[in-house]
Amino acid sequence: MPPYELKPQKPATFSDAVHVAASTIDMLDALSDGKILPPEVDAPGAIDAFRTAMQAQDPEQLKTPAVAFAAREFIRAYSAKLAVDAAEVRAALTNKLLEIANCGDIKHELKAIELLGKHSDIALFTERSSVTVNYKSSTELEDAIKTKIQRLIAAKPRAVPTKLDDLDEELGVIIDQEP
Repeated sequence: MPPYELKPQKPATFSDAVHVAASTIDMLDALSDGKILPPEVDAPGAIDAFRTAMQAQDPEQLKTPAVAFAAREFIRAYSAKLAVDAAEVRAALTNKLLEIANCGDIKHELKAIELLGKHSDIALFTERSSVTVNYKSSTELEDAIKTKIQRLIAAKPRAVPTKLDDLDEELGVIIDQEP
């Protein structure tokens, strides 16, 4: 018996199951030179089955090659859209704001200029606050603590006057009086 034992593992989440199905199709597709799915596979039906699997969050429905293929295509389409470079989005938004800043409508121009001024690269209109921290050496802190302790020790204790010695008298006793 080998020193290791392979046990099948189930994906922890439905998202993990989708990635496993897509990766499996990728590997099978690479190993079969792109011939993993026969031409008669109903692509719209596979996409509908994948949507059903997503709504039900059921990883068991991802086990057919057609549905796994739809999962792979879903990941390819949407991960590319979600993983767009942030610099490209920033540049596109900045360009759009620059266009609006010259549109002729003063209300829209002012708002665009305000947003451009708040842009993180420009930071013209951002509110800034600063915190100053004064660090002291450990000997200075130790001396300050010792001084405060000496003042507390040297202080004369004061007696706090109480109104009454009896708690019932101080708080008042409620006596039930029947009418």
